[in-house]
Amino acid sequence: MHQALYRKWRPQTFDEVYGQNHITDILRFEVANGKTSHAYLFCGSRGTGKTTCAKILARAVNCENPQNGNPCCNCAACRSIADGSATDILEMDAASNNKVDDIRTILDEVIFTPSALKFRVYIIDEVHMLTTSAFNALLKTLEEPPAHVIFILATTEMQKLPATIISRCQRFDFHRIPVPVLSARLKYIAEQEEIALEDDAALIISRLAQGGMRDAISLFELCAAGGKQVNSTSVSDTVGFSGRGPMSRVVRAVIRRDCNSLFRIIADTDACARDIAVFWQELIGYYRDLLVMKTAGRDNAIKYLDLTDSEADMISDDAKAFPREMLSFHCRLLDEAYAAMQRPGANRRTIAELTLVRLSDEKLSSTNEALLARIEALESKIASGRLTVAQVPAKPAEAATAAAAAAAAEPKSAVSEAQKTQPSSQPETAAVTAPAAVVTACAADSAAGGLKRIRRWSEVTEALRKTNPGVASLLMTSVAYQSGTQVVIKFRVEVTKRLATAPETFGNLCAVLSEVLEMPVGENDVVFEQGSEEDLRPEDPGDALSSELNKMLK
Repeated sequence: MHQALYRKWRPQTFDEVYGQNHITDILRFEVANGKTSHAYLFCGSRGTGKTTCAKILARAVNCENPQNGNPCCNCAACRSIADGSATDILEMDAASNNKVDDIRTILDEVIFTPSALKFRVYIIDEVHMLTTSAFNALLKTLEEPPAHVIFILATTEMQKLPATIISRCQRFDFHRIPVPVLSARLKYIAEQEEIALEDDAALIISRLAQGGMRDAISLFELCAAGGKQVNSTSVSDTVGFSGRGPMSRVVRAVIRRDCNSLFRIIADTDACARDIAVFWQELIGYYRDLLVMKTAGRDNAIKYLDLTDSEADMISDDAKAFPREMLSFHCRLLDEAYAAMQRPGANRRTIAELTLVRLSDEKLSSTNEALLARIEALESKIASGRLTVAQVPAKPAEAATAAAAAAAAEPKSAVSEAQKTQPSSQPETAAVTAPAAVVTACAADSAAGGLKRIRRWSEVTEALRKTNPGVASLLMTSVAYQSGTQVVIKFRVEVTKRLATAPETFGNLCAVLSEVLEMPVGENDVVFEQGSEEDLRPEDPGDALSSELNKMLK
C-alpha cells in the first residue's frame, strides 16, 4: 500500500527535524543528561513539527541505547513505539476527546507503572479543544504527576489555553519553517524519490506551504503525481497558483491604464474556473511585495520576500512606477474589494473588474488617499520637468501684471482704437479673469506672497503639544508657509509670537520643524508675522482643487 510522502519522510530523530534547532537542541540536551521535564507544551502553526518532536521525545526517553539525546531507532522500545504496539505511549486527539470523562480516564491510568517501558507518555494533540471542566480535572495531575509519567501537550492556538495549564508546562514555540529550509528539504526528498524538481518549482511550493513542512511535502507529492518533471508551470496548473509573473502583467496594465487588458485577464481567470478570490489574494500579495520593495530597497526586499534575481528585477521595475502614496491607495482598494468578495451573493468578477478600473484611474475615487496620490503624481511631474510653469494657469496677480505689460507695449493708436470700440460701461482698466478652481487652489499661496503653505503643520503642533500644550494650542490657530529654508508663521493673536519665541519653547519648535520638514531649521530661519484673514483661511481640498488637479494630470 502506498504511503504518503510526508509520513514516509517524517523525522525519526531530533537531528532530522528541519528549522527548529532552538527546540531540538534543548530536548536533546535534556534527554542526554536525564533532565527531562514532567510536562511539555508544544505551540506553533500546522506542519511545523510539534507531533513529530513529541513522538521522538517519547522514543528518546524510553530508548535503551540513546545516541547523544537521540533515540537509536533499533532497540525493542524504539521499534514498539514506532509501530504503535507500545501500550505505555498514549496519543489522544483532544478535538474529538475533549470531555472531562476522557481526562478522568487518563487520571485513572497514571497511577500504574509502565508495563514495558521506562516512562508512560501521554501526547495530547490540539489540547486547546478541551473543555473548561476537562482542563480543571487535568490541573493537579499535570502539576505533580507520578515520576514515571510525562505529559506532552500540542496546540496551534496557545492563546486559548488557561494560564494555569501553561504555567505547569515547559513551553516551546515552534516557528514557521523558512522558505529556503523547506526548499532544501523538498530537493532532498525529490532526489531520494528520483523525481525531477526544478529550483523555481521548489521555491513556489515552499512559499505556498506558508512555513509548514507537511503542507510543502503534500503539495510536492500532488504536483509529482502526473509522473512528469515538476516545474513552475506544472505547479501553477496543479494548484491554481498564478505566480508573480501574471500579477506583474496586471500591475503593468494598471500603469498603462489599459482597461481592455485588465478585462481580458479577469475573463481568462474566470474561464479557467480559477477562484477569483484566490487570484485577488495573489494580487494583494504582489502589491505588498511592491510596497516592501519601494520602502526597504532592493537588497533588503530580497531578504524579506525570498525572491529570485529575476523576480527581484521584475518587482523593482514595477515599483518604480508608483509613489508610496499610490501604492497605499491601491492596497486599500484591493483590501476593500476582497472584503466585498466575501459577502454572501457577491459577484466576484464584477467587483474585481470595477476595482481594477478604479486602480487604473485614481480620478474615479474621491477618498483622501486618492487625492494624496494625485497630488503626489502632480508634484512628481513638476519635479521631473514634465509639467512646466507655462502649463499651470497664472495666478490673478501675475495675470494682471502680464495684461498691464501687454497694454503698455501696444501702440497708442491701437489702444485708442480699442477704447473707441469698448462700451462706455466698461471700466478703463483691463478686466482680469481666472478660473475659480485656480483661485481656490492658489489663494493661500497668493496671500502669502508666493510662499508655499506647509500642509504638515498639524504634525508640528501635535509634536509640540507633548512639551508645551499651551503654545501648541495657540499655534493650531496659526498657518505656516515655507520658502526654501525659511519658515513664516502667520499668527492670529500677538501672544502667540511672544509665547512661541520664548527661550524654553523656541528651540523645541525649531527641532520639531526640522524633523517634520526633513531639513535643518535654525532659529534665524523662523519668522513670525501677523496674518490676515486670507492668510489664516483653512485649506479647502474640495471640488475646486480636485477639478484643477484633473486638468493638470491629463
